[in-house]
Amino acid sequence: MTESIALYGYWRSSAAYRVRIGLNLKGLAYQLQPVHLVREGGDQHGADFVALNPQRLVPVLRHGGQVIRQSMAILEYLDEACAGPQLLPAAAVERARVRALAQLVACDIHPLNNLRVVQYLARELDVDEAARDEWTRHWIRIGFEALEALLASDPLTGRYCHGDAPGLADCCLVPQVYNARRFALAMDRYPTIMRIDAACQALPAFQQAHPSQQPDAAPG
Repeated sequence: MTESIALYGYWRSSAAYRVRIGLNLKGLAYQLQPVHLVREGGDQHGADFVALNPQRLVPVLRHGGQVIRQSMAILEYLDEACAGPQLLPAAAVERARVRALAQLVACDIHPLNNLRVVQYLARELDVDEAARDEWTRHWIRIGFEALEALLASDPLTGRYCHGDAPGLADCCLVPQVYNARRFALAMDRYPTIMRIDAACQALPAFQQAHPSQQPDAAPG
């Protein structure tokens, strides 16, 4: 892959966070294009960004003249288009397992505590902050209970979600653990999740992708 890569994202976006991890695991250099999702109503609603992504969501990947949307599509594209460490295993049944773990987070947990959902609860339904936070914890809790059971009971779980090399499922897991901590979810009920998260956090690819390390991160 010789064309330049640009990633449009927001420092605290879980979906952008998982793509940053994937880019780092693949050893790919990229230019970050910050899209502030809150300031002055949100950059995602500006005409230039709407033209790039009519969904008004991050992340968006620009690779040369190609524009790719949706974090899971971006991660699989990078895995297929680039040499280097693979985010998905070779065997079909193992790829299905990893996709299922990743999608449990990306499709079932994350959308219910996405910024636009929380904003709708606040602005349109007049749900107070305490109730919104409990909404977020509720859906993470339900998802993590299932994810913990799946990881703890499967011999294919290793140091990471699948075996002893980080991959697609870990790209999704770590940002969701970050969110769980942000919303003060008690994590002691998920020892396998916590063990895998700790193993990931020891790696530079995950450390460099952390929200606090992004140039657009809020101070403090």
